[in-house]
Amino acid sequence: MKILHTSDWHLGKRLMERERLPEQIEVLDEIVAICEEKGVELVLVAGDVFDTHLPPAEAEEAFFRAVRMLAGKDRAVVVIAGNHDDAVRLAAAAPLAAEEGIYLFGDHTFPHLTESGRAVHAVAAGENYIIVQNAAGERVYLNTLSYPGEARLREEKTEETYAEKTARWIAAGDAAYDGEMTHILVSHLFAAGGTGSESERDISLGGARAVPLANFSNFDYVALGHLHKMQRFGDRIAYSGSILQYSFDEAGTEKCVLLLQTAKHAVAWEKIALRGGKRLVRLEANGVEEAVGLLAKYPGHYVELTLFLDAPLSTNETQTLREANAGLISLQTRVKENADVRIVRRSEMDAEALFREYYRMKMGAEPSDELKEAFLRLLGEGA
Repeated sequence: MKILHTSDWHLGKRLMERERLPEQIEVLDEIVAICEEKGVELVLVAGDVFDTHLPPAEAEEAFFRAVRMLAGKDRAVVVIAGNHDDAVRLAAAAPLAAEEGIYLFGDHTFPHLTESGRAVHAVAAGENYIIVQNAAGERVYLNTLSYPGEARLREEKTEETYAEKTARWIAAGDAAYDGEMTHILVSHLFAAGGTGSESERDISLGGARAVPLANFSNFDYVALGHLHKMQRFGDRIAYSGSILQYSFDEAGTEKCVLLLQTAKHAVAWEKIALRGGKRLVRLEANGVEEAVGLLAKYPGHYVELTLFLDAPLSTNETQTLREANAGLISLQTRVKENADVRIVRRSEMDAEALFREYYRMKMGAEPSDELKEAFLRLLGEGA
């Protein structure tokens, strides 16, 4: 059976207030095209389809549009909840979605099987597993563990370690496994030894939530979500990574989906690069002139620029930089120290000077006269 592994769509996520939903839709369309080109029969979405528990309506619309296109006429799509998803909300449409070949797993819920007549379909399902069969009669057993936690799984605190609890939760998903089918775990968690990025929040809680790789030893393949950089552990365990670069420390990393080919207990896989969406780039320059030339080399990118200067930026210089590249969304300035300049303590500065310093630190530019006047007026009204 041909299977595609993807995760961490984070629909609705912004980059410093820049809307990225059109990019996300573009990449999801690209994944649909890959499924058609490669003859994919089953799509695994390993969590974090949304960026927040209460996503905007446009993000939910994009999700249902995407999974319906991924399912097509005869494919199956299996989706689990990640830590960013409201698992109950995600699985609310499970009974209807199953008729379209889309199987949604949330909290203590599982798809109700229907006679859809689809070539690839579920033949059995439980709270944390599903068995999918293709037109040739090949079956794959999927152990589906949404983002695991005591609160989500409604468990009391015990003396067990998190690794022990995770092993128990994974074992529960194998209750119906007969040992004959290809055996895959689909989960959203932090595998020990994984590398996170700045766009992930509360990823490992200081390592307390890291799951040892030994917990995955019984599977032919482990399809993981949670970490945004594609990474693998041996030949059987992999994160597909996020579909877009979501933080500047991901600049230069390639985004991809993973294509699997099963043959009983053997699973071969390959990485397929994603081309859609804007790329992120981190730049450094000495002075405005050098920065303008550098920015011109990266049209169509989102840019984080660190600028080394001899004096603070003027308003005109900031405008020149913005005009050089509309994708410049993070401007950080580093003014070189002058040993001859007297150090002024904040306690010696008046309100206007303090405001100017704060604004320069945050925005990398001087505040306008109108903004300073408005600030001082508000300050006077509040006094």
